[in-house]
Amino acid sequence: MTADSPPRLSLATLDRVPAGSRPRTDPRGLRPRIVHLGIGAFHRAHQALYTEAAEAAHGGGWGIAGVTQRSRSVVDALRPQDGLYSFTERRPDGPATRVVGTVTEVLHATDDGARLSALLASPEVTVVTLTVTEKGYRRDTATGGLALDDPLIRDDLAGRPAPASVAGQLAAGLRARLRAGGAPVSLVSCDNMADNGAVLRRLVREFIAATAWDDRDRLLDWITGSVAFPASVVDRIVPATTDTDRRTAARALTVDDAGAVTGEPFTQWVLQDIFAADRPHWEAAGVRFVPDVSPYQLAKLRLLNGSHSLIAYLGLGHGCETVADVLATPWGEETVRAYCAEAAQSLPPTEGLDLPAYIDSLVDRFANPAMHHRIQQIAMDGSQKIPERWLAPLRELRAAGRDTPLLAAALAAWARRTRDHPLDDPRAEELRRAWDGPHTEAPRRLLRLLGAEDLADDTALIASVRAELDPRARPPR
Repeated sequence: MTADSPPRLSLATLDRVPAGSRPRTDPRGLRPRIVHLGIGAFHRAHQALYTEAAEAAHGGGWGIAGVTQRSRSVVDALRPQDGLYSFTERRPDGPATRVVGTVTEVLHATDDGARLSALLASPEVTVVTLTVTEKGYRRDTATGGLALDDPLIRDDLAGRPAPASVAGQLAAGLRARLRAGGAPVSLVSCDNMADNGAVLRRLVREFIAATAWDDRDRLLDWITGSVAFPASVVDRIVPATTDTDRRTAARALTVDDAGAVTGEPFTQWVLQDIFAADRPHWEAAGVRFVPDVSPYQLAKLRLLNGSHSLIAYLGLGHGCETVADVLATPWGEETVRAYCAEAAQSLPPTEGLDLPAYIDSLVDRFANPAMHHRIQQIAMDGSQKIPERWLAPLRELRAAGRDTPLLAAALAAWARRTRDHPLDDPRAEELRRAWDGPHTEAPRRLLRLLGAEDLADDTALIASVRAELDPRARPPR
């Protein structure tokens, strides 16, 4: 910081921030009652805002202890700022920036392992939420269960003092909680996975079952009666923060913010109403509590996330940089609508969910020129995302005898990317090797790598994918 630069955001400088941009509740009155694993931009632009709004409406002292799994960048950004950061809503008519004060402390999962374990054992903490991305769950692609041969899982099972995997952290935390008295708790996955609550429950239980702990059976019995795993659906487009975003925040706040995040105006959170213990009054903030989130989950995964992935891979092939760039092409909106119309045939009828209106809203959101959502970010980790976004509806539609030209084109766009460009993907080398040998067999090999033997053996589907692969960057027709 130079003599002319503004001071950094913190509790000490909060009074410099314009009154209308300060937190909705006093951060000093909060305590860690929620632990969040994966405190990246999405959590800070989504669940943390809902929690702040619920706190403003009903109180309860609901602060969040945020935990980063790998990089220390979030710790380095937020710890000097007392957990404060800003959120800028990217509205078409101009940005709106304010400070969020829900985060009470920021931890690194392994460096601060003792503190994390103490929080997970504390009866004051009654909710644990997660946004660790699909790959953070360390699932076996064939079984969907825990990948016991994953190096992080293997080392955690061997007794690493501070677990490095999410399953290991939660299992160790629940064990400490049981030993501390066994207060009930709810673990809420907020990642884009079908049946994310059931997936999380399975992975935690499988980790515990694989340990040599002498109390593992008692722990598993206690989890059955005292730990809830609500399913959830979250939705808000949160682009990676840029230097321009940080400058925008600094101008609005009159202080520098190293933890600034941005997001679109649209936001949604749907939660399964099966909590085991106290929780914030999120319903006052607009959260929808339902007995079954699966219809909302499927619509989001297959329409929003599925079309996002498709236009990301197509857009990269056409030199586009952002989602709005893709929607500005002659084929962008048509492709989104055609894809959604096809994928929507795999969705069950759901009371209160107007699919044509939902698809219209997706087009409007994607076309928002203020978002600057980089498609390179969306294209990351495709091998983890594609099975639920594309392969599940493919199976259902093909089993029903329906044509799937847009889903075949989507697979081809991704396959083309694995062939022609380096990937930011945990299985990048395996995907690259799928092109060794005759290229005509690569689509089958890629599908088999994704655990989709059935689709790899679908001759008509493979023929459709092959037909779309060249010319290289053709949008679907």
